[in-house]
Amino acid sequence: MKQLPHNTITTVIPRRGINDEGKGKKYALYQLISSAETEYVHLLDDDVVPPSQLPDTTADMVILPLRMETENSPTLVERLQIAEYAAIQELTIRTARQGHAVMCSGANLLVKRQRWVESYHDLHPEIASGDDMFLLESFKRRGLTIVVVDQHEYTAIVRPQPTLHALLRQRMRWAGKAPAYTDKDIRRCGSIVFLALLLQLICPLFILLNFPIEYKLAHSRLQQWATLNAAHTKSKIRFLTILLLSFVYPLYAVVSLLGGLFSHRRPTY
Repeated sequence: MKQLPHNTITTVIPRRGINDEGKGKKYALYQLISSAETEYVHLLDDDVVPPSQLPDTTADMVILPLRMETENSPTLVERLQIAEYAAIQELTIRTARQGHAVMCSGANLLVKRQRWVESYHDLHPEIASGDDMFLLESFKRRGLTIVVVDQHEYTAIVRPQPTLHALLRQRMRWAGKAPAYTDKDIRRCGSIVFLALLLQLICPLFILLNFPIEYKLAHSRLQQWATLNAAHTKSKIRFLTILLLSFVYPLYAVVSLLGGLFSHRRPTY
């Protein structure tokens, strides 16, 4: 834990492999957060570049933006992730603004400390990951205040997975917790996405029909990232590249989802 100078926020960065007392990451987070003495905790992943500032707020949860970029010229696998992450970020921001948040990320999240502690038993300690999404569900169920900010000074930078194997493992881990979701907005959004992916696999024509929606969702976020990172253009993905990736994406996404649902083992602690 790093105590920030103004003593109102504690930044919590769980290290990879954290397994406090053999009870898993969520218990370790509970130990850290419950022992903090500040009103808010700022959740970060250990492999992100943190934001330069944090917003003043009275909300129970503030969903903060993320930007994916590489340190060098991105490979095709990294371009796939950048395009996907741009769409995910746009969906995260838009749904939260409409009061129907379907995603948040513990890679950059500002939360009232006491509210997090009160939600601990809703985080499914028996499931190894997903503390951020289960936290979102708990906050929505309890009627707590959830806001989103989208200014670049509050943006953390995340890195893509370096290989296809690492990417699939990560996505399968994410997918493995999907059956435990209970929030109607999250379940509805997931069902629509899965149905769209299946239709695209069954009939590639649906890829072309769906492409304008996907391109619009990702393009506005990619444009914003390219503007912020114009000197390096590491987040810039061209139109033809996105179109090519659209034909690969349904297979990759369905394999990740089904692999996570049927082969992912949930450790218990």
